[in-house]
Amino acid sequence: MKSTNTDTVRFDGARLRIEDIGALSRRERSAELSADPAFRRRIQAGSDFVARLLAEDGVIYGVTTGYGDSCTVVIPPELVPELPHHLYAYHGCGAGAMLSPEQTRAVLAARLASLSQGMSGVSVELLAQLEGLLKHDILPLIPSEGSVGASGDLTPLSYVAAVLCGEREVLMAGVQMPAAEALRQAGMTPLRLRPKEGLAIMNGTAVMTALACLAFERAEYLSRLATRLTAMNVVASAGNAHHFDAVLFAAKPHPGQQQAAARLRADLASEQPSRNSERLQDRYSLRCAPHVIGVLEDSLPFLRQLIENELNSANDNPLIDPDGERVLHGGHFYGGHIAMAMDTLKTAVANIADLLDRQLALLVDTRFNHGLPSNLSGATGPRAAINHGLKALQISVSAWTAEALKQTMPASVFSRSTECHNQDKVSMGTIAARDCLRVLELVEQVGAAMLIAARQGVALRRRIQPDLVLGAPLAAMQAELEDRIPLLVEDRALDKELQALIAAIRERSWSLYEQA
Repeated sequence: MKSTNTDTVRFDGARLRIEDIGALSRRERSAELSADPAFRRRIQAGSDFVARLLAEDGVIYGVTTGYGDSCTVVIPPELVPELPHHLYAYHGCGAGAMLSPEQTRAVLAARLASLSQGMSGVSVELLAQLEGLLKHDILPLIPSEGSVGASGDLTPLSYVAAVLCGEREVLMAGVQMPAAEALRQAGMTPLRLRPKEGLAIMNGTAVMTALACLAFERAEYLSRLATRLTAMNVVASAGNAHHFDAVLFAAKPHPGQQQAAARLRADLASEQPSRNSERLQDRYSLRCAPHVIGVLEDSLPFLRQLIENELNSANDNPLIDPDGERVLHGGHFYGGHIAMAMDTLKTAVANIADLLDRQLALLVDTRFNHGLPSNLSGATGPRAAINHGLKALQISVSAWTAEALKQTMPASVFSRSTECHNQDKVSMGTIAARDCLRVLELVEQVGAAMLIAARQGVALRRRIQPDLVLGAPLAAMQAELEDRIPLLVEDRALDKELQALIAAIRERSWSLYEQA
């Protein structure tokens, strides 16, 4: 999976993890195509087999025939070399926002991982060209819209194929330029795709899988952040820490739910139950937080399996068996597993936003926050009348939460018959992945707002309970938040602080519990 040099991710057909793709996307590690002779012989064997079939007048879909519904169209032998270039040319019809640099690097890595399985009939030179794009950070400008998720991510991946051949536009060192110029600056030569290679690049699930890898990492972090925020909100609202008792959670043994409760127990170790003896039970958004967060925690191992199996698969069509020397026609470009993973993940994550939104609604309301000032305003005396605390922030959190919840309509059920009914059942996996990323973006905004609220709420609780003792994890978190965010006393715009906190969440600035 990895070389002995931890600064590289080695592509040799061995299994990669989600974290490998994430590290490559952030340029924390570099890509290395294996130089192992056995690996390279296997790759070359597939390419040689395709060449031999062509020389012997073999019929290969997408090599000696047209594509999709045009598979009955026989390509004259003298035109076969042109076919791969026609494939990426006519698929150059993407629209929408361009993938970000991080997303684009992940796409390149996911496609290289699949082709390195050695069942796509491509040359070592093609793999090296993909490696070169990653090493020199030559990033194809890939429109995010236009894929139905079968036959794979055809349209967005056409932009990768074109760039390998020196066509279309790229970003290099943050500057947009023609692909041919970027390759020249990197000392690379544009490819002339061999038969089957255009299909091998484009007919796969690399875009949806790449986005899924990035979504998974963000969701995993948000789960831990939501747990820490819940602990702080229990403190701020003088809640009952005994709701997270180990014996209680042993009675309902969902592992992720138990883990969330254990994390809350660790955070609240120095806390006492509520001083209000009449309030034995907090409202659900606090008491049932492990049950909400636990759904996400328990989903993550299953979703990891789906995403990593797709990442480590040969997923174009047809596949080339270099050992048995067979051409295998199938449908591995179908992105149903990624579609299901992303539809599931976005629902679990949106529920985290809903949980935090409800916690904030309690914290700002004097009917439910057990002695805290209205809207968590820090103003006192006569000036309290003209200050509004987090009133507007709570409205924004509700807006972001509502939008996240609205986005949870599953994409996978919206299959459309396309391409003259050849692609008559499609996955919509890339749309599901894009939807999931949008939900994550919104929930990260909610999380940033809740960091402001938690910082404010704990500080205001200390006014009421000067002897309040925080456990070490919460004390450290509160101290850092106080360094970042001044106590809100007089009304002020919070947008700059909010944006800085959103960025900090996306950079995973806080070490929260054990790392995955």
